[in-house]
Amino acid sequence: MTEPRINLHRTAPDAYAALRGVETYLKSSPLEPALVELVKLRASQINGCLFCLDMHSHDARKGGETEQRLYVLNGWRESHLYSDRERSALNWCEHLTRLGTDGVPDAAYDASRTHFTDREIADLTVLTGMINLWNRVAIGTAMQPPART
Repeated sequence: MTEPRINLHRTAPDAYAALRGVETYLKSSPLEPALVELVKLRASQINGCLFCLDMHSHDARKGGETEQRLYVLNGWRESHLYSDRERSALNWCEHLTRLGTDGVPDAAYDASRTHFTDREIADLTVLTGMINLWNRVAIGTAMQPPART
């Protein structure tokens, strides 16, 4: 097991407070909490963030998410278990998380407009950016999830 490298909260408390401030903003978003957890979990899967995978799967379960939907999230495109709105959010998340040199295609943005308001798209964009930042903090500092019983 890797030992944590640094504790961001103790080492850079102002930076940590700024990140928490964005999380506070996101809690006031019109996005459904279950959708928020799916997006956080999906980005964490793509990035391979152990700490965030543990945290967001745990939080999703606490929020009522089913084990089956969590188990097959990586295959959401083929699964009938996700709504069109969820699929749209996951698609947007994947495009922003796997950001290539060509950016995000207009078709991905246009598809998101079918299911989300401009405010919700803005919040999905901030949400995805934030979880990608948290993934990098957790991976870079070698954060370990707590033992759960």
